[in-house]
Amino acid sequence: MYRTMMKGKLHRARVTEANLNYVGSITIDEDLLDAVNMLPNEKVQIVNNNNGARFETYIIPGKRGSGVICLNGAAARLVQPGDVIIIISYCLIAEENVRRHKPKIAVLNEENKIIEMIESEPESCTIHS
Repeated sequence: MYRTMMKGKLHRARVTEANLNYVGSITIDEDLLDAVNMLPNEKVQIVNNNNGARFETYIIPGKRGSGVICLNGAAARLVQPGDVIIIISYCLIAEENVRRHKPKIAVLNEENKIIEMIESEPESCTIHS
């Protein structure tokens, strides 16, 4: 059996541009791609914290060090420049390797610079009795 697991995540990325007149995809600074083991043409899920939109597209590499996060084509209708988004890639992992898997998660600041790299996320919900 294989499980679909999070492979990499860019957390709290800010949309720098939305280009409706392009073919499609998301353009991401290549330095950010390297940090979370994402590649050009890889399928990613986008989650928009501002409006709740969730959608999938593929990656186009952007200029290194630019901080570019640009949604292109139809996806540009689901974001506005300045929106905070989460970009997630997934992989299939054999059951016997799942417990050893460590995703790469980059937490970004307002300029899309990495402020922290983590392998797991802290608990976010509390149980009330």
